[in-house]
Amino acid sequence: MAAPTQKNNKPGKPGGKEAQPLIIAKTPAEEQRLKLEKLMRNPEKLAPIPDRPKEWNPRAPPEFVRDVMGSSAGAGSGEFHVYRHLRRREYQRQDFLDKISEKQTKDEEYLEKLERNKQAAEERTAKRRKKREKMKQKKLLAKKAKLEAKSKKEGDDKSSESEEDDSKDEDEEDEREAEDDAEAPSFIMGKK
Repeated sequence: MAAPTQKNNKPGKPGGKEAQPLIIAKTPAEEQRLKLEKLMRNPEKLAPIPDRPKEWNPRAPPEFVRDVMGSSAGAGSGEFHVYRHLRRREYQRQDFLDKISEKQTKDEEYLEKLERNKQAAEERTAKRRKKREKMKQKKLLAKKAKLEAKSKKEGDDKSSESEEDDSKDEDEEDEREAEDDAEAPSFIMGKK
């Protein structure tokens, strides 16, 4: 009986995993596909999520400055390098402060723009709401005029005064209700 073979077909202990061919990704899409395949081999295992890179901050100024450059003549040749390094760090710090102030101004402008857009949208909706209310009032008036015309025709046919009085009373009540609706704020009536 033959001995069990390992990944590389050598006799010995039985291998738990199968040999997988080495695949070198040639494009970024292929590389991403390979990573996804690796993740999906074991779905129970948690996927590694990298932390967000921290934003660079300049080093805090020292509390006690040991190497103070004096104004005396005859500075050594090594002092130039110290000066150059300090100057570079100061420029980095100033650039960082400029970027922060620019970011703050952009954020403020963005918030102002959002506020302006919100107000403009509210104005548009208010204007459209007013237009819808006018259209409703016109429809009510047209409906009342139609009812009055019908009642007059019926009143002429029947020629009874009691019906005309009743229709006039109803019309006056409808007009009062329409006026009350126009005067009442929209939130009381349950309208938007």
